[in-house]
Amino acid sequence: MYCSAHVATPAAGQHSDRMTSPTSTGLTVAAQPDVVRRLAEEDEPWLRLVEFQAGDEPPNRPVDMWVPEYPASLGPRAWAAGLAALPGVRVVQLLSAGVDPWPALIADSSGDPVLCNGRGVHGASTAEMAVAITLAMVRDLPRYVRQQDESVWLRSSDRSVAGSRVLVLGAGDIGRRVAAVMRLLDARVTLVARTPRDGVVAMDDLPDLLPRQEIVVIAVPSTPETERMVDRDFLAALPDGALVVNIARGQVADTDALLAELRSERLHAALDVVDPEPLPAEHPLWRAPNLLITPHVGGAAEGWLERGCVLALDQARRLHEGTELRNQVLHGY
Repeated sequence: MYCSAHVATPAAGQHSDRMTSPTSTGLTVAAQPDVVRRLAEEDEPWLRLVEFQAGDEPPNRPVDMWVPEYPASLGPRAWAAGLAALPGVRVVQLLSAGVDPWPALIADSSGDPVLCNGRGVHGASTAEMAVAITLAMVRDLPRYVRQQDESVWLRSSDRSVAGSRVLVLGAGDIGRRVAAVMRLLDARVTLVARTPRDGVVAMDDLPDLLPRQEIVVIAVPSTPETERMVDRDFLAALPDGALVVNIARGQVADTDALLAELRSERLHAALDVVDPEPLPAEHPLWRAPNLLITPHVGGAAEGWLERGCVLALDQARRLHEGTELRNQVLHGY
């Protein structure tokens, strides 16, 4: 089925934009070692730093802001234990754009910290990967790599993004960047999100839009509303030969439904994310035709640590001064 536009009201653990009280003394930030080392270089007299990751012993001092480790290698149980070890934490600042499963974890925690995501840290590199794997499939680069391995010079008349109808599903930082690049390449772009606004079409219009699209780029956040939204009906609505690009989360797409379309060779796909992850060696998706897989590397490109530390420092300063925090998570986004 299709995912309709959804507007939720804040629940426990979710916040409307809110100011934070200034700290009269120093402010303590807990983070992974490389983030702590980078923040220490700023030599801010008010900033106190503690190395802490989920699973560590609780710090010997109260923590105001926690920056959980990135790339994330642990699961919800470990992160919940991390929250429990920081009972007075006021802000949880993620270094990822995606927030799953943090809203539920914070709602279940004993405290009431503000949750902020890492919007802007990985947007450019993730959009870059989305564009790269789209172009690779449209211009059939995997075939040319195979030909190079076999020393074969064989030309082909490839498709082009120019003039193609491209639907970008998700109008956040990543989706808007992808749409901007596709427009520069002369694609006819439709930007879709749960909330319609100027230049953005509502998800309610997907049934009418999908049959006309040659490329669909998925860049929505992973939430209960978006889980398996790219299902059998969604895929069946696409025309023969369409390309599906997933740069969001694997859970947004129904793997079995997508595999069936690929095996029939009706659709093509480029996936930086899959379900499950990591993809087991024996999984049939590895051997599906018309498919390019990259191992969830869109956001973890060089430079993320510096951008993440710039955001973390700015948020810590805002918390210290009592000004509004950036990137506060509302309604699960």
